[in-house]
Amino acid sequence: MDWDETEDDLTHMPLPRADRRRLIRPEDWRKAESLCAGPLARAAQAMGQLDGVMQMIERPELRAAITRRLALIEVSAMLWAQGCPIAVDDLGRDQMAAGAGVDLDGLQLGRWALRRLDGQGKLDDLRVFLGLHAVERSGFAGIDGPRLIGADFDAAAADFARSWAAVSDTHPITRAAFGRALWRLCDLSPEGDLVESATWAARRMVGPASALVFVPLGSAGRRIWVAGGDPAENLSRWCEAVATGSTEARHLILRLVDWQDRARRALARVKSQNAARVITALAAAPQALATDLSGRVGCSRDTVERMLTRLLSAGLVRDVSGARRYRLWTAVI
Repeated sequence: MDWDETEDDLTHMPLPRADRRRLIRPEDWRKAESLCAGPLARAAQAMGQLDGVMQMIERPELRAAITRRLALIEVSAMLWAQGCPIAVDDLGRDQMAAGAGVDLDGLQLGRWALRRLDGQGKLDDLRVFLGLHAVERSGFAGIDGPRLIGADFDAAAADFARSWAAVSDTHPITRAAFGRALWRLCDLSPEGDLVESATWAARRMVGPASALVFVPLGSAGRRIWVAGGDPAENLSRWCEAVATGSTEARHLILRLVDWQDRARRALARVKSQNAARVITALAAAPQALATDLSGRVGCSRDTVERMLTRLLSAGLVRDVSGARRYRLWTAVI
């Protein structure tokens, strides 16, 4: 039959492909876990210490603010690893206020990841987790890259769930590392995308009783998000990244908690709740304009600027913009 070049190519997709899931075997990852007992124990200990520090934060709004700050750092690192460098402060501000050179597609992906690291999205329903709409036709679609849609995506997600269940008896860190490797072989994300699987894995490492929403890897994640290797090598690097990321996050949280206590003392004469809200907002955002803080807190810009002046006099914030107007503030932690 002659090929009709005017016919929609999607009617001929997907072409038959080998089952790449056979490239990853659960028994290999169980063996890798036994070989990585030491690194796995150190990673689990670092995670536990991070969770313990987070549990000590009694105020839910401060815990949420710190989670958001860690998420901003995490997503920025993921995007850099994917080749889409977006600074933390651009992620932390409204899309319309981002810098002129920022990749808006990458920014949109970053905002999706931020929402997921804030706790949105069901992990057991990948269509919901990824925010995909149900469509009747199957095959591939996508502007930025081909993504399975319709029944083909549902079949791939079901295959992923069955294969991932085969390592249900391993440690959550092992399951997350195995799941991320399996994710790529099941073609659940467009080619070249690492943010979606890395976000899923960060959430999957957290236990049901944890105060954490996700396990942060930070810049240490760049060593594993783009790496392959055999299961033992992969898992060893994964454990090292978990231990490093958890330790760095714990130190950051301790500095933020200490800074928040000093900031509250500096604004002790402010009798309204606005002072606590401004402090919380500064803890959540690495950098912020007075107008940003005003919108988040719900008070006037003049009120915010008076509090920033007091914090500046106490050495607790600094202006990183050097501008006379639209000054960009950051907490000195």
